[in-house]
Amino acid sequence: MKTQMKIALASAVAATLLAGCVTDPNRYATNPDTNDRTTRGAIIGAAVGAVAGLLSGDDAVERRQRALVGAGVGGLAGGAIGNYQDRQERALRDRLAGSGVDVVRQGDNITLNMPDNITFGFNRADLQPQFRPVLDRLATTLNEYNQTIIEVAGHTDSVGSDQYNYDLSRRRANTVASYLSGKGVSQQRMEIVAAGETRPIARNDTEDGRARNRRVEITLVPLRAGS
Repeated sequence: MKTQMKIALASAVAATLLAGCVTDPNRYATNPDTNDRTTRGAIIGAAVGAVAGLLSGDDAVERRQRALVGAGVGGLAGGAIGNYQDRQERALRDRLAGSGVDVVRQGDNITLNMPDNITFGFNRADLQPQFRPVLDRLATTLNEYNQTIIEVAGHTDSVGSDQYNYDLSRRRANTVASYLSGKGVSQQRMEIVAAGETRPIARNDTEDGRARNRRVEITLVPLRAGS
C-alpha cells in the first residue's frame, strides 16, 4: 500500500479507535448440544491451552498498528523489537512478582495471565480492591513501554449460557481496559476481546479447571515500523 494511502487509512481508523473496540474471535461456539460443552471444552483446551497469545487476529492488530503509526507513535524494526520486549518482560516480571499474574513470552509477544481469584469475584465484573495496586504497576510499565499494542481478552468457564459468558467476559475485559486507561494508558493502543468460554486452558469438569479458565489475559504486541 502506498504511503499516502497508509496515512489516510491510519487517520480514519484512529478516529474510530479512541473509545476502544470489541473483537469476537469465535462468538460462542455454535455446537447446538449445550450438554456436551465439557467435552467440547476439553478438546479446545487440548488444542490451544498451551498457547499463550493473541486472539484478536492479524487484521485487527494491523489496523491498530496503522492507527498508531498514523498518530505519530514510532514503530520498532529488526533486532530492536526483541531487545525492546526483553526489557519490557524483565520490567513486568520484577514489578508483578508475587502478584499472582503469570508473565508468558511467546516470540515477540508477552502475555499476562490474570486469574479471576485475584481480579474479580465469582460472577462479577468489578475489580477486587486488592488487585488495583497490581494494575497500577502494570500501567506504569505500559506507559513506559508505549510502543506496543495491548490486547485485553476476557475468558470464562463453561457454567452458564454461551451468551451470558460472552457478555461477562466482555464486561471484565472492559473493566480492566478502563482502569488502565484511567491510569494514562492510551485507549488507542487497546484491543478488547470477548472470548467467553471458547478458549479454555483447563478442563471445565473440575472446580480447579473452571477457576483457571476464568481469567483476563493481556497480550503485548510490539509496534512494527512500516506497518
